[in-house]
Amino acid sequence: MTRKNSEETTVQIKQFTIKEIDRGITKLERRVQDVEELREETVYSDPKIKNVEESIKETIREVYGQFSPEFIKYQHYTIWEGTYVIGDSFLGKQTKFQLGIEHAISMLNGLIERLAEKKFDLEQDPDTIKIQTFNGLNLHPRISNVCLNLYKDGHFSSAVFEASKSLINYVKEKSKRHDLDGTNLVRTVFSRNKPILGFNNLIDQTDLDEQEGIMHLFEGVVMGIRNPRGHGNITDDPDRAMDYIILISLLAYRVDNSSSILRED
Repeated sequence: MTRKNSEETTVQIKQFTIKEIDRGITKLERRVQDVEELREETVYSDPKIKNVEESIKETIREVYGQFSPEFIKYQHYTIWEGTYVIGDSFLGKQTKFQLGIEHAISMLNGLIERLAEKKFDLEQDPDTIKIQTFNGLNLHPRISNVCLNLYKDGHFSSAVFEASKSLINYVKEKSKRHDLDGTNLVRTVFSRNKPILGFNNLIDQTDLDEQEGIMHLFEGVVMGIRNPRGHGNITDDPDRAMDYIILISLLAYRVDNSSSILRED
Protein backbone atom coordinates (compact mmCIF):
# COMPACT_ATOMS: atom_id res chain seq x y z
CA MET A 1 0.00 0.00 0.00
CA THR A 2 1.40 3.45 -0.92
CA ARG A 3 0.64 7.07 -0.10
CA LYS A 4 1.13 10.03 -2.42
CA ASN A 5 3.99 12.36 -1.67
CA SER A 6 2.55 15.79 -0.98
CA GLU A 7 5.84 17.61 -1.58
CA GLU A 8 6.86 18.63 -5.07
CA THR A 9 10.09 16.90 -6.04
CA THR A 10 12.30 17.11 -9.10
CA VAL A 11 12.18 13.59 -10.50
CA GLN A 12 15.53 12.05 -11.43
CA ILE A 13 15.43 8.86 -13.49
CA LYS A 14 18.34 6.56 -12.66
CA GLN A 15 20.76 5.84 -15.52
CA PHE A 16 22.00 2.37 -14.64
CA THR A 17 25.19 0.58 -15.48
CA ILE A 18 24.99 -3.18 -15.89
CA LYS A 19 26.85 -3.69 -12.60
CA GLU A 20 24.41 -1.40 -10.80
CA ILE A 21 21.50 -3.40 -12.22
CA ASP A 22 23.02 -6.65 -10.98
CA ARG A 23 23.54 -5.20 -7.50
CA GLY A 24 20.01 -3.79 -7.49
CA ILE A 25 18.45 -7.10 -8.46
CA THR A 26 20.36 -8.89 -5.70
CA LYS A 27 19.17 -6.40 -3.07
CA LEU A 28 15.55 -6.58 -4.21
CA GLU A 29 15.66 -10.39 -4.21
CA ARG A 30 16.72 -10.25 -0.54
CA ARG A 31 13.69 -8.11 0.24
CA VAL A 32 11.45 -10.66 -1.50
CA GLN A 33 12.87 -13.32 0.80
CA ASP A 34 12.21 -11.10 3.83
CA VAL A 35 8.57 -10.68 2.84
CA GLU A 36 8.11 -14.37 2.07
CA GLU A 37 9.24 -15.19 5.60
CA LEU A 38 6.32 -13.15 6.93
CA ARG A 39 3.96 -15.74 5.51
CA GLU A 40 4.95 -18.09 8.34
CA GLU A 41 2.32 -17.45 11.01
CA THR A 42 3.13 -13.74 11.37
CA VAL A 43 0.42 -11.65 13.03
CA TYR A 44 -0.36 -8.27 11.45
CA SER A 45 0.83 -6.45 14.61
CA ASP A 46 4.24 -8.15 14.82
CA PRO A 47 7.00 -5.47 15.24
CA LYS A 48 9.27 -7.25 12.73
CA ILE A 49 6.88 -6.20 9.93
CA LYS A 50 7.99 -2.60 10.42
CA ASN A 51 11.63 -3.63 9.99
CA VAL A 52 10.82 -5.37 6.71
CA GLU A 53 8.88 -2.34 5.47
CA GLU A 54 11.80 -0.04 6.29
CA SER A 55 14.21 -2.39 4.53
CA ILE A 56 12.02 -2.34 1.40
CA LYS A 57 11.90 1.45 1.32
CA GLU A 58 15.62 1.85 2.00
CA THR A 59 16.53 -0.69 -0.68
CA ILE A 60 14.40 1.09 -3.28
CA ARG A 61 16.07 4.37 -2.32
CA GLU A 62 19.55 2.83 -2.61
CA VAL A 63 18.84 1.16 -5.94
CA TYR A 64 16.95 3.94 -7.72
CA GLY A 65 17.89 7.14 -5.90
CA GLN A 66 16.27 9.57 -3.47
CA PHE A 67 14.33 11.43 -6.19
CA SER A 68 13.52 8.54 -8.49
CA PRO A 69 9.92 7.79 -9.53
CA GLU A 70 10.24 4.42 -7.81
CA PHE A 71 11.24 5.82 -4.43
CA ILE A 72 8.73 8.66 -4.61
CA LYS A 73 6.02 6.08 -5.23
CA TYR A 74 7.07 3.61 -2.52
CA GLN A 75 8.70 5.78 0.15
CA HIS A 76 5.69 5.28 2.46
CA TYR A 77 5.12 1.65 1.57
CA THR A 78 3.34 -0.62 4.05
CA ILE A 79 2.62 -4.32 3.84
CA TRP A 80 -1.12 -3.91 3.84
CA GLU A 81 -3.81 -4.15 1.19
CA GLY A 82 -7.06 -2.26 1.67
CA THR A 83 -8.33 0.54 3.86
CA TYR A 84 -7.77 0.97 7.58
CA VAL A 85 -11.10 0.59 9.39
CA ILE A 86 -11.60 1.56 13.04
CA GLY A 87 -12.97 -1.40 14.93
CA ASP A 88 -11.99 -3.89 12.25
CA SER A 89 -11.86 -7.47 13.50
CA PHE A 90 -8.69 -9.45 14.02
CA LEU A 91 -9.62 -11.58 11.01
CA GLY A 92 -10.21 -8.52 8.86
CA LYS A 93 -6.86 -6.98 9.79
CA GLN A 94 -5.01 -10.26 9.35
CA THR A 95 -6.56 -10.77 5.93
CA LYS A 96 -5.48 -7.29 4.77
CA PHE A 97 -1.98 -7.95 6.07
CA GLN A 98 -1.78 -11.30 4.23
CA LEU A 99 -3.01 -9.67 1.04
CA GLY A 100 -0.34 -7.02 1.61
CA ILE A 101 2.32 -9.73 1.70
CA GLU A 102 1.30 -10.97 -1.74
CA HIS A 103 1.16 -7.40 -3.06
CA ALA A 104 4.65 -6.66 -1.70
CA ILE A 105 6.11 -9.76 -3.33
CA SER A 106 4.42 -8.89 -6.62
CA MET A 107 5.64 -5.28 -6.43
CA LEU A 108 9.25 -6.29 -5.72
CA ASN A 109 9.25 -8.94 -8.43
CA GLY A 110 7.93 -6.33 -10.85
CA LEU A 111 10.87 -4.06 -10.06
CA ILE A 112 13.26 -6.98 -10.53
CA GLU A 113 11.72 -7.91 -13.90
CA ARG A 114 11.99 -4.33 -15.19
CA LEU A 115 15.64 -4.14 -14.12
CA ALA A 116 16.34 -7.46 -15.85
CA GLU A 117 14.71 -6.12 -19.02
CA LYS A 118 16.80 -2.95 -18.81
CA LYS A 119 19.94 -5.06 -18.45
CA PHE A 120 19.00 -7.11 -21.51
CA ASP A 121 18.50 -3.92 -23.57
CA LEU A 122 21.88 -2.55 -22.47
CA GLU A 123 23.65 -5.79 -23.36
CA GLN A 124 22.26 -5.69 -26.89
CA ASP A 125 23.80 -2.29 -27.66
CA PRO A 126 27.55 -2.55 -28.50
CA ASP A 127 28.15 1.17 -27.97
CA THR A 128 26.51 1.00 -24.56
CA ILE A 129 28.75 -1.89 -23.59
CA LYS A 130 31.81 0.15 -24.58
CA ILE A 131 30.62 3.09 -22.50
CA GLN A 132 29.98 0.79 -19.54
CA THR A 133 33.54 -0.52 -19.94
CA PHE A 134 34.88 3.02 -20.17
CA ASN A 135 33.05 3.97 -16.95
CA GLY A 136 34.80 1.11 -15.16
CA LEU A 137 38.32 2.14 -16.13
CA ASN A 138 40.67 3.45 -13.45
CA LEU A 139 41.55 6.56 -15.42
CA HIS A 140 43.72 9.31 -13.99
CA PRO A 141 41.37 11.94 -12.50
CA ARG A 142 42.81 14.75 -14.61
CA ILE A 143 42.12 12.74 -17.74
CA SER A 144 38.68 11.40 -16.84
CA ASN A 145 37.50 14.85 -15.76
CA VAL A 146 37.98 16.29 -19.25
CA CYS A 147 36.98 13.36 -21.44
CA LEU A 148 34.42 11.19 -19.64
CA ASN A 149 31.29 13.12 -20.61
CA LEU A 150 32.53 13.66 -24.16
CA TYR A 151 33.10 9.94 -24.59
CA LYS A 152 29.73 9.03 -23.08
CA ASP A 153 28.01 11.49 -25.45
CA GLY A 154 29.70 9.89 -28.46
CA HIS A 155 32.23 12.68 -29.14
CA PHE A 156 35.13 10.23 -29.25
CA SER A 157 37.69 12.36 -31.13
CA SER A 158 37.02 15.36 -28.92
CA ALA A 159 37.44 13.15 -25.86
CA VAL A 160 40.87 12.03 -27.09
CA PHE A 161 41.88 15.60 -27.96
CA GLU A 162 40.90 16.99 -24.56
CA ALA A 163 42.65 14.11 -22.78
CA SER A 164 45.88 14.73 -24.69
CA LYS A 165 45.75 18.46 -23.99
CA SER A 166 45.22 17.79 -20.31
CA LEU A 167 48.27 15.51 -20.22
CA ILE A 168 50.55 18.10 -21.80
CA ASN A 169 49.23 20.80 -19.50
CA TYR A 170 50.00 18.53 -16.55
CA VAL A 171 53.60 18.20 -17.77
CA LYS A 172 53.86 22.00 -17.97
CA GLU A 173 52.52 22.39 -14.44
CA LYS A 174 54.76 19.82 -12.80
CA SER A 175 57.90 20.88 -14.68
CA LYS A 176 57.06 24.60 -14.38
CA ARG A 177 57.93 25.03 -18.06
CA HIS A 178 54.90 26.95 -19.26
CA ASP A 179 57.13 28.62 -21.83
CA LEU A 180 57.34 25.40 -23.86
CA ASP A 181 54.81 23.24 -25.64
CA GLY A 182 54.56 20.10 -27.72
CA THR A 183 57.66 18.12 -28.58
CA ASN A 184 59.98 20.89 -27.35
CA LEU A 185 58.35 20.59 -23.95
CA VAL A 186 58.51 16.82 -23.56
CA ARG A 187 62.02 16.53 -25.00
CA THR A 188 63.26 19.15 -22.55
CA VAL A 189 61.40 17.84 -19.53
CA PHE A 190 62.02 14.12 -20.06
CA SER A 191 65.36 14.07 -21.88
CA ARG A 192 67.71 11.34 -20.75
CA ASN A 193 70.41 14.01 -20.59
CA LYS A 194 69.72 16.57 -17.85
CA PRO A 195 65.94 16.00 -17.56
CA ILE A 196 63.68 18.18 -15.43
CA LEU A 197 61.53 15.22 -14.41
CA GLY A 198 62.82 11.68 -14.10
CA PHE A 199 60.88 8.42 -14.12
CA ASN A 200 63.62 6.60 -12.19
CA ASN A 201 66.99 7.20 -10.56
CA LEU A 202 68.86 7.42 -13.91
CA ILE A 203 71.79 5.44 -12.52
CA ASP A 204 72.36 2.86 -15.24
CA GLN A 205 71.66 2.08 -18.89
CA THR A 206 68.31 0.45 -18.10
CA ASP A 207 67.13 3.59 -16.33
CA LEU A 208 68.32 5.80 -19.18
CA ASP A 209 66.58 3.61 -21.76
CA GLU A 210 63.32 3.76 -19.81
CA GLN A 211 63.58 7.54 -19.50
CA GLU A 212 64.11 7.95 -23.24
CA GLY A 213 61.45 5.42 -24.16
CA ILE A 214 58.75 7.09 -22.09
CA MET A 215 59.83 10.47 -23.47
CA HIS A 216 59.11 9.10 -26.95
CA LEU A 217 55.66 7.98 -25.78
CA PHE A 218 54.93 11.57 -24.77
CA GLU A 219 56.21 12.71 -28.16
CA GLY A 220 53.83 10.24 -29.75
CA VAL A 221 50.90 11.72 -27.86
CA VAL A 222 51.85 15.20 -29.09
CA MET A 223 52.61 14.34 -32.71
CA GLY A 224 50.34 11.38 -33.33
CA ILE A 225 47.32 12.11 -31.12
CA ARG A 226 46.99 15.74 -29.99
CA ASN A 227 48.22 17.68 -33.01
CA PRO A 228 46.26 15.80 -35.71
CA ARG A 229 43.01 16.31 -33.78
CA GLY A 230 43.80 19.96 -33.21
CA HIS A 231 44.56 20.70 -36.86
CA GLY A 232 42.53 18.21 -38.86
CA ASN A 233 39.27 16.33 -39.15
CA ILE A 234 40.08 13.09 -37.32
CA THR A 235 37.34 10.56 -36.61
CA ASP A 236 37.87 8.03 -33.82
CA ASP A 237 35.65 5.03 -33.20
CA PRO A 238 34.89 4.05 -29.56
CA ASP A 239 37.56 1.32 -29.43
CA ARG A 240 40.40 3.44 -30.76
CA ALA A 241 39.41 6.40 -28.59
CA MET A 242 39.39 4.19 -25.52
CA ASP A 243 42.84 2.81 -26.36
CA TYR A 244 44.29 6.31 -26.80
CA ILE A 245 42.73 7.57 -23.56
CA ILE A 246 44.04 4.58 -21.60
CA LEU A 247 47.55 5.35 -22.91
CA ILE A 248 47.20 9.01 -22.02
CA SER A 249 45.95 8.11 -18.54
CA LEU A 250 48.91 5.78 -18.01
CA LEU A 251 51.31 8.59 -18.90
CA ALA A 252 49.51 10.94 -16.50
CA TYR A 253 50.09 8.42 -13.73
CA ARG A 254 53.77 8.32 -14.73
CA VAL A 255 53.90 12.10 -14.36
CA ASP A 256 52.45 11.66 -10.86
CA ASN A 257 55.36 9.42 -9.95
CA SER A 258 58.08 11.40 -11.67
CA SER A 259 60.67 13.29 -9.61
CA SER A 260 62.41 16.60 -10.12
CA ILE A 261 66.02 16.27 -11.26
CA LEU A 262 68.61 18.91 -10.46
CA ARG A 263 69.81 20.18 -13.84
CA GLU A 264 73.36 21.36 -14.31
CA ASP A 265 73.17 23.81 -17.24
